[in-house]
Amino acid sequence: MHEALVRRPCSRIRRLAGNRAREVQFTRFLRNDRVGVEEMARHAAARTALRVAGREIIVVQDNSELVLGGRRAKADGYGPVGKGGGTRGLMLHAALALDADDDALLGLVDAQVWNRDKGKVTARRSRAIADKESQHWLSTAVKAGEALSAARGITVISDRESDIYAHFVQRPPNVELLVRANWNRKIKLISGASTSEFAFVDSLQEAARYSVTVPAAPGRKERTAELALRFSPVTLCRPHPIPAPDLPKTIQLTIVDVREVSSTHEGKPIHWRPLTTHAVSNSKQARRIVDLYRKRWTIEEFFRTLKSAGFDIEQADIGEPEVMIKFVAAAAVAAVTIMQLVRARDGTTEEKLIEAFDPDDRPVLEALCAELEGATEKQKNPHRKGTLAFAAWVIARLGGWTAYYGKPGPLVMRLGLEAFRGIKYGTTLRLKNV
Repeated sequence: MHEALVRRPCSRIRRLAGNRAREVQFTRFLRNDRVGVEEMARHAAARTALRVAGREIIVVQDNSELVLGGRRAKADGYGPVGKGGGTRGLMLHAALALDADDDALLGLVDAQVWNRDKGKVTARRSRAIADKESQHWLSTAVKAGEALSAARGITVISDRESDIYAHFVQRPPNVELLVRANWNRKIKLISGASTSEFAFVDSLQEAARYSVTVPAAPGRKERTAELALRFSPVTLCRPHPIPAPDLPKTIQLTIVDVREVSSTHEGKPIHWRPLTTHAVSNSKQARRIVDLYRKRWTIEEFFRTLKSAGFDIEQADIGEPEVMIKFVAAAAVAAVTIMQLVRARDGTTEEKLIEAFDPDDRPVLEALCAELEGATEKQKNPHRKGTLAFAAWVIARLGGWTAYYGKPGPLVMRLGLEAFRGIKYGTTLRLKNV
């Protein structure tokens, strides 16, 4: 199924299978009680672990709602998602591993999919952290520490929803955390007095100013932003009411404050307050914390690939939540391969071919490259053989990219992979008596 999802990303089992026999095969696989999300995620994490030895790794994690419908989805047993509970669907929590130095996407670390079908639950403050959806943030950090233990260093990065006291306290010893602050917590000063976290950081003097290019996004033009940087160690106090009696009264962290001071655009200026377990003693280290946090955007690209840009997962017409949960997990694993090809197209990461292809794919790709290359310099594959960038160029050409206009995206890569798999299958045929 993984190969089919990579070759023909879509949310329709019938189209994905291509024929009746494979449709039955895929359906039986998804309905098999011995197949589960945890096993799929564990297998994907094991493959990722093979690529991290000796590297500085960042793990970006986040939640995403998969909206699958209204009344019909409710009748099928899907739980509420979105504000107000009027829409129904599933929840997905995913984590990706990247090389902190060159941004190479190394693979999936964790994927958790669940259905909010338990009815009314007790008040949030009366539940233990293990009984809340918040537990997903903590468990992903634990899984990253275990699966990626061969890495030189691991930093797990997440947005404001993961600003949870227990998240910092219970992190694995080989994992650092980088979380955008959400709560204006009470902190203890060196003098013994207390103040609020945000008031304290606002009172700090600027440590540095620097300029960055903010890339274009829907509804936003590219711009150059001047940023002011502040940072300081802080002693966070345990929140009240006490979330768990065994949590320490305080914890030592570092807060970094970065805000846009030269805004000339109409949108909201940048203002982030990352909290981290990393020690920060100078402005260079503080800026690196900000740069690492900016890499969190990769998880948003992943969700976009899974939804509108590739698999269109929310259009799946699967009426059984347990089956859909497994299908989402399988699609999440495959979406990483599509992303790897798109990100490798420029050749900046120097990833090897085996990161996304089998060893026996190489001669086919090289033969196709010789056929696809044209007479002009632009129509030559500029990447070294054996690299993922070399393969991405070939796949993009098979997908209809001319090498002249723009850069190939997920749709082009999807079409190219479909063509490549067909060609590779053709090379295995042994026709007789023709």
